[in-house]
Amino acid sequence: MSKDALILPEDFPKLQNDTFLRAARGEETEHVPVWCMRQAGRYLPEFRESRAGKDFFETCRSPEACCELTLQPLRRFPFDAAIIFSDILVIPQAMGMDVQMVAGKGPTFPDPLKEPEDLQRLQVKVDVAKELGYVFKAITLTRHKIEGKVPLIGFTGAPWTLMSYMIEGGGSRTFSKAKRWLYRHPEASHMLLRMLTDVIVEYLLGQVAAGAQALQVFESHAGILGPSEFQEFSLPYLRDIARCIKDKLKEAGKDVPMIVFAKDAHYGLEDLSQSHYEVVGLDWTIDPQSARERTGGKVSLQGNMDPCALYAPKERISEIVKKMVEGFGPRGYIANLGHGLYPDMDPENVGAFVQAVHQHSKRIIKQM
Repeated sequence: MSKDALILPEDFPKLQNDTFLRAARGEETEHVPVWCMRQAGRYLPEFRESRAGKDFFETCRSPEACCELTLQPLRRFPFDAAIIFSDILVIPQAMGMDVQMVAGKGPTFPDPLKEPEDLQRLQVKVDVAKELGYVFKAITLTRHKIEGKVPLIGFTGAPWTLMSYMIEGGGSRTFSKAKRWLYRHPEASHMLLRMLTDVIVEYLLGQVAAGAQALQVFESHAGILGPSEFQEFSLPYLRDIARCIKDKLKEAGKDVPMIVFAKDAHYGLEDLSQSHYEVVGLDWTIDPQSARERTGGKVSLQGNMDPCALYAPKERISEIVKKMVEGFGPRGYIANLGHGLYPDMDPENVGAFVQAVHQHSKRIIKQM
């Protein structure tokens, strides 16, 4: 057994930079904190080198590999938070589904759910410690190896997003097979969403026990739902997740900020700001000032620069960041992209983005 395998979720190094956690709670900070979705990703040459020739989910199941990939961007950039390297589709795997990462195609389910009877194939009661313990070990190991430099974020996919993959069998422009279930099999849809919610709650609680200092819930496919479908098949489960986590953590005397990122759910901003999350993540199609007005100061906001802005020259990136930070204001704000980093992006431009956030926000705060 390796020395790392003996590491326990206790006696973690003292946190040195809590800017991200304070911003999540709406407290004053010296600068606006910044991190990027997919900051551990293929745009980094060292990431590609580490992953070369290895199966994606095999990497996800290696705590040592996940720890190394999580730490790589922190060696390059002064991010204010790290997010554990993993994938949202480990939950369908834990429930008994086969999921493969196919080169050039992305995540693929060879045998997706087709009809309500297929729900019988799923493992209802999931022993998350047994099935997903590798994620918990990765979090614990990373908390030790990160040496308190920044907080570590754990995450999950939201029920509707996971359901859409499980039925569709992979990515899709329309997700019409998954949406067909909502209209043709609403009861079975709710049954599956409830099953997923129960597993997600246990999974997130396990991440916190392992050392996660914040949690993000990715509702990546919110935008393919209309407002009424969102109200019925997404929002109630997002709320249940946050409420259950908060109640359980309160019993344990813990307080971990939670972020909900419902991509393209413009119509749901007001509801999301009252769904028990401290932070609402935004994609790039929402105006910062409008988002502030619509959420009424109830939550901190995270986002929302268009990832493609990173293709611009560094001077232009700085201008875009300046406008964004001024739009959101420096209080109760975490800078990020409106989606994840793309594989062909220049690491130097990512560095320029981080530097610009720190530089412009410090100036704005100083002038207040």
